[in-house]
Amino acid sequence: MAEIVITLRLTIADPVPGVHYSLQQKEAVFDPRVATDAPLSFDVPVRLTDDGRFLGDFVRREGPERRFVYIRIGQSAGQHGTPISRRAKIDIHDIPPALLDQARQGAVLEAVLPGRAKDGGPACATVRPTQGWWVV
Repeated sequence: MAEIVITLRLTIADPVPGVHYSLQQKEAVFDPRVATDAPLSFDVPVRLTDDGRFLGDFVRREGPERRFVYIRIGQSAGQHGTPISRRAKIDIHDIPPALLDQARQGAVLEAVLPGRAKDGGPACATVRPTQGWWVV
C-alpha cells in the first residue's frame, strides 16, 4: 500500500499569551512554543495511505475510524509553574476527500482553531475548526 506525507497546519487563532503549546509526538512534547497575542501555527506531517488512512507519530486513534492530533497545553507542553494542564484534540478523519486529493498533490491543508474555552483558559478537549479545513 502506497503512502504519501501530507502537511496539516493547525492554527490557534487566539492562544492564551504566556502559555506553552506543543504538538504531541507519540507520548512526547514536540516543538514547544510560548504563545503571544498572535495566532500560533503548527505544521503536522502525517502519512496518508491510498485508502485514506492517517498514520504517523502525531496521529492518535480512537476506535476503528477516528483519527486525531493532540496539541499539548501548559504543564503537558512542558511548562512548569502553571496550573494549566490541558490537551486539545483535533479530528482529522473527517477531512473531505477532495481536500485530501489536493494534499496528495502537495497542498497544505489548514484548520483555524478557537484558542479560548468558555472559562477564558486555553481551548481543550475536542476542538473543532472555526470554518472547517481548506487549502492554503
